[in-house]
Amino acid sequence: MSTRAAAPMRMRPRVEVTMPPVAMVLAAGLGKRMRPLTATRPKPLIEVAGRTLLDRALDRVEAAGIGTAVVNAHYFADQIDAALASRSGPLEIRKSDERTQLLETGGGVVKALPLLDADHFFVANADNMWIDGSQDTLRLLASRWNTQEMDALLLLVPMARAHGYDGRGDFHMDPWGKLRPRGDVRVAPFVFAGVQIIARHLFEGEPVEPFSMWRAWNKALASGRLFGSVHQGIWFHVGTPASIGATEALLGIL
Repeated sequence: MSTRAAAPMRMRPRVEVTMPPVAMVLAAGLGKRMRPLTATRPKPLIEVAGRTLLDRALDRVEAAGIGTAVVNAHYFADQIDAALASRSGPLEIRKSDERTQLLETGGGVVKALPLLDADHFFVANADNMWIDGSQDTLRLLASRWNTQEMDALLLLVPMARAHGYDGRGDFHMDPWGKLRPRGDVRVAPFVFAGVQIIARHLFEGEPVEPFSMWRAWNKALASGRLFGSVHQGIWFHVGTPASIGATEALLGIL
């Protein structure tokens, strides 16, 4: 694990907004596509340009002014615990232990609900990296949240700007930001960027069992309350060993 200090982030205009007080960072996955690097460590502790993916995600949460982060752990959970203990700073970190059962994305949020003391909160995947556009990405996403209209607001990136992504896209979006899934068409123009604000009630009453985030999203879709916001900066999916070098090369020229 890297002991290098976090690189200072460039100062950007601060979006004045009431932020959700808590963010969950998903760090429990097995990282199978990242083998052999994940044979001895969890994927969130893989380094890109000298800093782990987990630290990079938590740095973003802290820089946005969010007071609390919840991190789940399953695979090499002791290493995740040690990495969290080594951090310093104002961010309060709470741990959601999934050692006995890997719960996937949606189930992991349900397990962590007692630690997520807010009506809506951020959820971020640890294996996505981004560079802000003209404003802080998390604060900008929060500024677009509307409790009266939304149950989930997903950060999206156009396929053409999805560095390291090799899929077929996830969503279509109408002019008002309302989403529909790719469905049966060959490709969709927007990729889920691994960051979202989502309402607590979508998970309440669900069992603590493995299930994906789509169970919650489908509830929001059914009521027309699933929305998206396009990322204004640069985004990377760090999913394979080869993607690390490609990401570092691009970071080096920015």
